[in-house]
Amino acid sequence: MSQYFSVHPTHPQPRLISQAAAIIRAGGVVAYPTDSCYAIGCHIGDKEAMQRLRSIRKIDDKHHLTLMCRDLSEIATYAQVDNVQYRLLRKLTPGSYTFILLASKEVPRRLLHPRRKTIGVRVPEHPVANALLSALGEPLLSATLSLPGDDLPLNDGEEIRTRLEHALDLVLDAGSCGVDPTTMVDLTGTAPELLREGKGSLEPFGF
Repeated sequence: MSQYFSVHPTHPQPRLISQAAAIIRAGGVVAYPTDSCYAIGCHIGDKEAMQRLRSIRKIDDKHHLTLMCRDLSEIATYAQVDNVQYRLLRKLTPGSYTFILLASKEVPRRLLHPRRKTIGVRVPEHPVANALLSALGEPLLSATLSLPGDDLPLNDGEEIRTRLEHALDLVLDAGSCGVDPTTMVDLTGTAPELLREGKGSLEPFGF
């Protein structure tokens, strides 16, 4: 049965955030709020936790997972970023965007898209997510908390706990944070390619 922490949405309690980070380091899969919608996350180096995350979402290895990063410099550690991409990322992070980039050698092979060797990256703009990433000191492997058969991502902490109490190790409930996923853009080609329209504005790309 999952643990349940009710955290302040703008000033999350440090003690609870530290406990959440410890649960992740120990192999836990957690639900947490972001600036777009709730996500589920696990430790970047834990193969079993990653498989549990994919099982919850019912997704295979061809579905991009996302590295939630603290800042642009952390993205540059895990993804190959050229000058043009860097300027765009600097303009749009933090924010409700997920970018598909070629992965660097720092990313474990099992996290990559098997054919393209790409990874999703983003920098969230939510105090709870930011505090959790800061406590971890490294990216959090994540996916939108959208369950098979549902039209929208889950957005209520109590409902998340009820529906996933035997699949998750922790629910970080900070209240509603919306049901719009991030705007997802592939930056690996000669021009940005829109993969999913979400909360992030399309204006910077001219789509």
